[in-house]
Parts: sequence; structure tokens; C-alpha cells
Amino acid sequence: MDAVEEVKQRLSIEDVVAEYVELKRSGRNFKGLSPFTSERTPSFIVSPEKQIWHDFSSGRGGDMFSFIMEMEGVDFRGSLEILARRAGVDLSLYDKGDGGGMRKKKDAAQAALTMAVRYYQQSLLHSPSALSYVTDTRALRRQTIADFGIGYAPNTGTALVDALTKKGVSVHDMKLAGLANDRYGKVNDMFRGRIVIPLYDAQGNPLGFTARILHKEDSGPKYINTPQTILYDKSRHVFGLHAAKEAIRTSGFVVIVEGNMDVISTHQAGYKNVVATAGTAMTGFQIKALQRLTTDIRLCFDQDAAGVAAAERAIDVAQAAGVQLSIVSLPEGKDPDELIQKNVALWEEAIHSPVYAVDWLIDRYKEQFDITSASGKRKFSDALAHIVNSLHDSVEKDHYIKVLAEIAGVSESAIKTKLAVMASGEKASLKKRKNDAPTLGHDQEAYQDQLLSLLVMFPITRRFLETADTTYFVFSTPERQRVFEYVSQNPHVTITDSIPDDLKDVEDYVKILLLKAEELYAVGFDANERLRELQDLIEKLKSKYFVSQRQLLSAQIKQAEEAGDEEKVNTLLEQFNQLLKKGQS
Repeated sequence: MDAVEEVKQRLSIEDVVAEYVELKRSGRNFKGLSPFTSERTPSFIVSPEKQIWHDFSSGRGGDMFSFIMEMEGVDFRGSLEILARRAGVDLSLYDKGDGGGMRKKKDAAQAALTMAVRYYQQSLLHSPSALSYVTDTRALRRQTIADFGIGYAPNTGTALVDALTKKGVSVHDMKLAGLANDRYGKVNDMFRGRIVIPLYDAQGNPLGFTARILHKEDSGPKYINTPQTILYDKSRHVFGLHAAKEAIRTSGFVVIVEGNMDVISTHQAGYKNVVATAGTAMTGFQIKALQRLTTDIRLCFDQDAAGVAAAERAIDVAQAAGVQLSIVSLPEGKDPDELIQKNVALWEEAIHSPVYAVDWLIDRYKEQFDITSASGKRKFSDALAHIVNSLHDSVEKDHYIKVLAEIAGVSESAIKTKLAVMASGEKASLKKRKNDAPTLGHDQEAYQDQLLSLLVMFPITRRFLETADTTYFVFSTPERQRVFEYVSQNPHVTITDSIPDDLKDVEDYVKILLLKAEELYAVGFDANERLRELQDLIEKLKSKYFVSQRQLLSAQIKQAEEAGDEEKVNTLLEQFNQLLKKGQS
């Protein structure tokens, strides 16, 4: 993967454009006023699905790189550098002659993982009990085992380390790849006595492993995974995507299941448009990876409380990405692996008759609450209000207002009132937290933290620093000064996805600032409101600066008077008067 593709994977075009143009959702796309012409009717379109933009008023268009070239007046290399900084991509790792940086480390880890896959595959063939578990207990064919690279990690403790050492792989590279760790004073295999399944990227390159115990009586957790490494990131990984891409494109939809073995079983049965996430919590990164192939995403999770909670979270993520999310319900107590082995026809029927996620949630909560009672009606509407409020399309929202009213046996106006109160309450709560934040002593540090949280979380606010008078920004700690200098010198770098290397030594403080920004400014504020808030904080800091300087000069004047130093008193009084004039200007 080259630098351009890495940047495209980490950034979405709608987020890039939104730092320059106020966008509003319009179906599957976003619309906004042209940044190139003076128009009153929005004709600037952004397509997240196609990752392109087009301005009908000027005839310009292209991808995220061409947009930055237009807005910043730079060439392609310049736009790549700007977007790479935002994405946290180090271009030196991709440039020729990078001097053995991260690219070499990734290549070394990749090579170690590739050798580990082969070693584990051979170990499986030489372990009768492990092979029997895979072929008999799990009913996997030899071809399926080979297709997914399934293997076995011997239980000796150092089998893989010894084998890779003989092939010239260093312990450092094994640890880098998540294949080894230090235990009891020596280097050991990460996985021991387990069936191992490689975790591949979308191109089929190994990133790590998931490892399962052979028998119920075996000690340790049922599954363990490769830890976070320079190659493997759980929040971005979609299991089975490398083998599912073509089937997803052909079928037009994807089914997401909970377990990796479920993916393998469904693929073996001929249903290759099935993938899995690490657990039930779907992330925006995973949605974006799938969105390039389809906007029809079908969840097949357990129908328990965890499954319901996962569906609720997934609806929010899917709504933000503009994809259609539906739920596949299986017969009671069945998982995909079990169902396919017993009755593949039921699986076929289930995946082709999904229920739209919001409708599915309504059915679940209708069963959970007694909607014949006033208390049940309240709980039912409370449980679903935030879901309906999150719907972007006004027609869809209006439809579900009517549905909730009919099921609960109340008026539509009652539901609308509840939604309005909830929406205003959330915004008021956020505003209150914002207003209350500085009351912790009303000190200067509180204002400094609020200012820095805005600058760190929302790069567009840093533009204001170009014209603002920052003379009065005297930060109370070195870490605050460090963060301010960084955002001032890097106006376009996005810090929310990853902490830049230059801020690693103050990483904890930056995380606190991001959390503060999420609490105070992420919801209920648009770009203009954040800029106004920034201006207000600058004025407050300026005021605090003059107050502290006057207090300092007053103390110095008093000391000079007590010492009888008339000349110094006059000098300090002159400084005090000048300070008063500046503070009033």
C-alpha cells in the first residue's frame, strides 16, 4: 500500500471537505455552498461512497487531494503532505531511501507473520488431536483450512520462537509482530496449545492471529488475539474481508457475524459475503471499509441484551456513514456455524429476509415493556427516542414518530414533544457543562484548557490564530505551552485519531483535552459556534492576563513604596497606567 492509499484509508472525504465547507446530508451524499463561487443554493456535492466531490457551479471536481490543491493553492505533493499530517501518516516511511524507518519495521513484522502462518499450518498437520478438532469437531474441509491459513500452535512454549530464530528472524521482530513476549525471564511464544487463525488485511496479508483453546477443560480464555501492533489494529480490522470482497460486490450486501469460526463455516457453505468484527462493537473505520463495497450491511448478532446494545450502537455509526443497517435473526439459540451445519436452508432464508434495524429494535422493546401501562409507555418511548432523534432523514423520522405513537397508544404530538425535550435537554446539558467548567475556581487554567481543547479537537478553529492577538497567551504549565505551540505550527493536523509523535510526551494531557472537547463542544455546536466560543475564551484569557499583571504590579509598587524607592515607584506606576490603557482598548 502506498502513501496515497494509506491516507485515503484513514480519512474520509466528507471530513476533509467539512473543515472548509459546511455540509448537510442529502440522501447518500452531502451538500454545501460552493467555496469557489457566490451562490445561494447549494450545488457542491460530496459522495462518501465514491470518495469524490463535484462543484456544479464551477465545474470543478475530484478526490480529497484535488480538493486540498484547490483550497490551499498547492500542488499534488503539497496536498499529500497536508492530508498525511491530518491522517497521522509519516510520508518518510513511503519515500525511497527512507533510512530504515517504520516501513522496514512493518516489512520485517509482515515477513515474520508470513513465516509463522506457514509454521502453524505445518504444525497442524503433525498434531492429530488438533487436526481432528478442526476436521471432525468443527467439520472443516482441508481446502477451507488452507484457504484461511488455519494452523496449530504447539504447547511447548518456545516452538515458534525457536523455529523462526533458525530462519534468521530476530526476537525484536517477533515481538514487533505480536508473536512473542517475555515471561518468567525468557522469551516465549504468544500462542501455545491453541488452534490459530490468521487475521488478514483486505489484500490478504497477515496482520496477526486469533487463537482458540482445543478443549473446554483447557485453561485460559476461550480466545486470545494478537495485541495492538504496528500492523494490527482491532478497531480497523474486518475478519474475512480479503475472502469476501468479490462476493460482497456481486451480492450487493454483507452479513456481519460475531465469531471468526462463523465466517469460516459460512464461506465453506458457499456464503462468502460474510465477515466478522472483533466483538460486537462496530466502529466507523470498519463501516468505512465495508462501505467501499456496499451500503447494505446486515448484522447477525446474538438476540440477547448485548446484541440489542450492539445494534443500537451500530445504528448511530451507520447513520453517520449513510449506510443501510438491518438485522438478521436466527432461530432461538442458534449461531451461524451451528445453523449451517444443521439446516443451511434456514440460514439462506434468514440472510435474505433481514429486518431494518430500527424496526427490529422497536419489536425488541415492544416485547420488553408493558405498553398497556403508563410506566411502560414512558419506558418504551424513552428507550427509542434517542434512536429516532438520530435519524437524519425527515421523512423517515416522521414515519417512526407515527409508529411509536401508534404502538404506545399516545398522540404523535406527545412523541414529538418527548423528542424535542430530549434533544434540547442534551444540548442544554452540554451547554451547562461548558458554562460550569470554569467555575472550578474560575481560574485561568480552566479557560486555557477549554481553549486548547477546541484547538486540539477541531483543526478549523486554528485558523483564528492567524489573526488573533496571542500576546496574552501566557500558559501556566510547560505542557499547555507545548500543546499550544504544536497546534499553532500545525494548523491542519488531525489529532483525534492518533497522538502525533511530537506530543507523545504530553499524550495523557492531550487525551484529557480531547475528552473535554467531546463533552463540551462535540454535540450541539456547529463550526461557527465553536469559533465564537474560541473568540470568547481569548477575551477571557486576555482579561485574566490584565488582572494578574495589575495584581503583580500593585504588589511591586507596594514593595517599592515600603522601600522608599520613589524612582521605581514612578516607573511601576507608568507601567500600571499603560497596562490599564491596553486592557481598556
